[in-house]
Amino acid sequence: MAGVPIPIAETALLLCDLQNDFIHPRGAYGRAGQSAPAIAALPARLAPLVAALRARGGWIASTHFTLVPGRGGEPFISEHLRRMRPFLGKGDFAPGSWGQALVDELAPSDLPVEKLGYDAFWNSRLEWVLRRAGVRKLLVAGIVTNGGVASTVRGAHVREFEVTLLEDGCAAFSEEIHHAAVEGLRPVAEVTTVAEALAALG
Repeated sequence: MAGVPIPIAETALLLCDLQNDFIHPRGAYGRAGQSAPAIAALPARLAPLVAALRARGGWIASTHFTLVPGRGGEPFISEHLRRMRPFLGKGDFAPGSWGQALVDELAPSDLPVEKLGYDAFWNSRLEWVLRRAGVRKLLVAGIVTNGGVASTVRGAHVREFEVTLLEDGCAAFSEEIHHAAVEGLRPVAEVTTVAEALAALG
């Protein structure tokens, strides 16, 4: 992008929904057999970038999809999500739970933020936290490319963050859907790879 490069101290790697309940075999999705090799591969691929950015003074931010518990601990689940993922239930993605947490390979996060919908900026403190930390540039990774990642990238764009999408740092449940989502984000974000982002930090 044109202009003066934004320093690393004002850059955050935003990890979208890389949580135990989504990724770990003992998590809610793993127990239900809902996974994909591309999704399972993300923590190991992103770990070197997390370490490099942290060592150079950048920020690690993370979004945590959350099912807010109601009476008796039963979670409030939107109808569209209930239809898509009928296996979700009490205790899944609960605030403060192991399942809601960032996977160990990428923890800890400097700026963890709960999210309730696809766009992590919607009804959350994400923008406030990023502004308070002085973040102006986001490197975005996580799952799923066509859902939370795409919505959050667009949310960051309209809020005038400089956004870079890590193409191989994201994944969906099919490669075709992933690639279509990446192409759809090119008008609002720079697209690069994890290796290229690491080289830029070097």
